[in-house]
Order: sequence, then structure tokens, then C-alpha cells
Amino acid sequence: METFLVVAGLIFLLVVFMYNTLISKKNQVDTIYAGLDAVLKKRHDLLPNLVASVQEYMVHESITLEKITELRIKAMTHSLDSRETIALEKQLSSMLGNLMVAVENYPTLKANENFLHLQATLSEVEEQISAARRAYNQSVNDYNNAIEMFPTNFMAGLMHLERKEVFSIPKQERSSVDVKNLFQK
Repeated sequence: METFLVVAGLIFLLVVFMYNTLISKKNQVDTIYAGLDAVLKKRHDLLPNLVASVQEYMVHESITLEKITELRIKAMTHSLDSRETIALEKQLSSMLGNLMVAVENYPTLKANENFLHLQATLSEVEEQISAARRAYNQSVNDYNNAIEMFPTNFMAGLMHLERKEVFSIPKQERSSVDVKNLFQK
């Protein structure tokens, strides 16, 4: 009888340990996502000023500016889950990359002091997003490992925990910069 109680006690402790580990990893992902979301909001707050400062110079890139504004409004007004937010932010990052490339064609805009300040601030925010994205991806990796590895995968199945998506870099940003063409303009 004592052996049975000891084994039952050990199994109970193992179940409690697995449950608490999974909850801890899930909460860590949620906390780091909240930090990432705060930095993304900072970028969203910066975008109207950036769009307003370049709008008068960039008549031919109005589609890019409209798309950035549309994506920002969607990100700010809709309650999106983490997957939708990640997809939307990838689009926004891509459009901002296109905008910064287009700026190269407007020498007066490149020399504008307000634009230079906004560009530097945006660059700083993008670095913060990059750091937050790394922390988020690491916590998602730990969480996904915990819900897929034995024996916690059984407990995760009972708790209906699902894989979380990592925040990856858009393909356009992975390509290397064509330095030769960059300096010919």
C-alpha cells in the first residue's frame, strides 16, 4: 500500500510539474508578445508623421503611402490575434522597405530635416522591433518544444494547447542589398 501511495504521489507531482511548466511557457509567450506589440504600436504612431512628411514630395508613390496608411489603420483598429498581427506586420515592413527605397529618388526629401529625424526614429524603432521579435521567437520556440516533446505533449493535448507562429522576416528583407546599384543613383 505504501508503494502505491509513493508511486501515485510521484505521478501527481509529475503531472503538476508538467502543467505548471506548460502554463509558465504559455504565459512567457504572451508577455513577450505584449512587449512586441508595444513596440509595434510605437511604429504605428510614427507612421502618420512619416507619411505626412513624404506625401508632398512623393507624388508618384501615392499607392505605397495609401497602402501603409491602410495597413496602419487595420493594425490599430482591428483586434487581431497573434497570427494576423504577424502577417499584417510583415506586409507593413515590406511596404516601409519599398518606401525607403523610393525615397532615394527624391533628393530634396532626403535632405529635409524633419524627414531625416523621422527616418532615424523609424530606424531606432525597427531595431527595437527586431530585438523584441528575437525574444518572442525564442519564447515561442521554447513553448512549441514543450507542447510537442514527450511527456509534456500528452498534458498539452489535454490542455488543448496549440503551436504558436514565430515572427519571421519577410522574404524581401532577406535578400542582400545591391550595393552597386545603390551608389549609382
